[in-house]
Amino acid sequence: MAIKITLDQIKSLSFAKKGTGHWWLERMTSVLLLPLTYFMLKLFSLCLNAPYQQTVDWLSFPLNTLGIMAWIIIVFYHTALGLQVVIEDYVAEQRLQTLSIWASNLVFLLLSVTALVAVFRIVSVG
Repeated sequence: MAIKITLDQIKSLSFAKKGTGHWWLERMTSVLLLPLTYFMLKLFSLCLNAPYQQTVDWLSFPLNTLGIMAWIIIVFYHTALGLQVVIEDYVAEQRLQTLSIWASNLVFLLLSVTALVAVFRIVSVG
């Protein structure tokens, strides 16, 4: 007697039904942050050592603006993904867990939009 098990049946038995995608997103965002961190470190260096106008001029260059904006988006998304994992691991009650994840995602969305607006304002004034 042969037992036939389909791939769908095997997938339904796993505990991490959508965890693999989440895991890959965390890894991909961390890999993307490695080269983009150059832009943030350069900006920090300019903020500490250069005159304001030189910093604004550097940030106004389109590649630098794009690099900083990409860094902001990816770092907040990466942080939201990581915090979601922590909440899922340590908050036992399902309703509180869901509410906490929604609240943290909302906070990170608002922070990222605020940071992007700040970059737009600096670039448009400079």
